[in-house]
Amino acid sequence: MSRTTGALIASIGALIGLSACGGASGASFDGSVYRHGPLAFQIGTVPTGWRSVEVSHGTLAYRDEAHGASVLLNARCHRPDESTPLLALTNHLLIGSTEREVVSQETEPFDGREALHTRMRAKWDGVPISFDIYVTKKDGCIYDFVYMGDPTAFDTGARDFEAFVRGFRTLPGSGTVSGSHG
Repeated sequence: MSRTTGALIASIGALIGLSACGGASGASFDGSVYRHGPLAFQIGTVPTGWRSVEVSHGTLAYRDEAHGASVLLNARCHRPDESTPLLALTNHLLIGSTEREVVSQETEPFDGREALHTRMRAKWDGVPISFDIYVTKKDGCIYDFVYMGDPTAFDTGARDFEAFVRGFRTLPGSGTVSGSHG
């Protein structure tokens, strides 16, 4: 992947994080369990090739250099968009992309609820990007999982991403804790 494409993917991650308005200030994360205000969840095993990166407006983010991709998990609770349909939430994540081609889109069981799972190809500033996105809602919280990257190595990396997403679980009380918004 070229340096330009890598920088573009990092910018897309920042934009998706901005659109989701999570923010992790004051959060605790031990590599498995994340807690912040009303949010409490556990993630699955992070693939060994992924490197944790900090984003200012996302919950957790990783870089998958081997596959030229970036990973974003963003969570937020008790926000005005919590009653928005999963399709609209997914489309919101893609604002700024062009020439969208949905490869597949289906509702799947996910952590005791449903998630909208979308795989698509698009362009961002004219650069081809592939996306694998899961969006789900549970107990007043919205969770976005985004894997985006260079289409040439995407399918191999997306398998690791899907295993990572399947390891996600909300913890008892998540979404019900009053106080700061996460």
